[in-house]
Amino acid sequence: MLEPDPPAPTATTRGLLDPAAARGAFELVRLPPVPDLADVVERHWVVRWDVPPGTTFEQVVVPHPNANLVAEADLFAAYGIPPGMFHRTLRGTGAVVGTKLRPGALRLLLDHPDSVRPGVVVPATSLLGPGADAAGRAAVEAASDGRDQEAVAVLTPLLRAAAGRARTHRSDVALARVAQVLGALVGGGLGQGATVADLAALAHTSTRSLQRLFAHWVGVSPKWVLQRHRVHLAAELLAADPELDLAELATAVGYYDQAHLGTDFLRATGTTPAAYARRCARSRQAVAARA
Repeated sequence: MLEPDPPAPTATTRGLLDPAAARGAFELVRLPPVPDLADVVERHWVVRWDVPPGTTFEQVVVPHPNANLVAEADLFAAYGIPPGMFHRTLRGTGAVVGTKLRPGALRLLLDHPDSVRPGVVVPATSLLGPGADAAGRAAVEAASDGRDQEAVAVLTPLLRAAAGRARTHRSDVALARVAQVLGALVGGGLGQGATVADLAALAHTSTRSLQRLFAHWVGVSPKWVLQRHRVHLAAELLAADPELDLAELATAVGYYDQAHLGTDFLRATGTTPAAYARRCARSRQAVAARA
């Protein structure tokens, strides 16, 4: 029997590289969705920044298997899972309002194979209708003034209407199965040494069927999800304690040895675990010096 309730929104820094440096550059606010959209929306988020004139700040994110709707001052669009890291350079003062969709929800709302194409960018009007652009501008204006709940409230009716049009029994079952698998993995219910076969067993299906499910709805494979989860966890642990022994870290996040962690970490983040640990140590020292 599938669990009817989706997992709670995550509240970790997983995916956000060098979180100590990020805390000094911008404000990140996370807000839960209304209950009737929790199967489609994991959370809403607001980012505000005020970068000193003549300087910039580049934030790098190692993506999760989620699409995001992002409202900016001049653009409101849905972004599929990037094929690599996501880079954003911040200048001046600004704000954006985002909606982190559940894995598979972009396919639901767009109802087109392009939704699972790596790096796809789709105008929000394609999902939410002709009122999306005006709503996006209103949400950004509210967020810029610190009215975060109001920003989310502007977008919620459009999301509710779009989800209501798109949901079917088939999509409900598929998204619930995807949520069940990812919730157990991220929540630690399967243990760090979980395999794709373990994920399939949890969903009461075959490995091949689980692969087809993810290909159709999410756009990445179960193997990708496992590897990315382990890299996210390793990066988070290193950011919290850059002095961690890397061999012990590899075992703790589910790798057989340090070399395999290094290969996946470098592929996902563009740096080695050791170099990342040194970077995080420098950022933590800089934060401590400013305190």
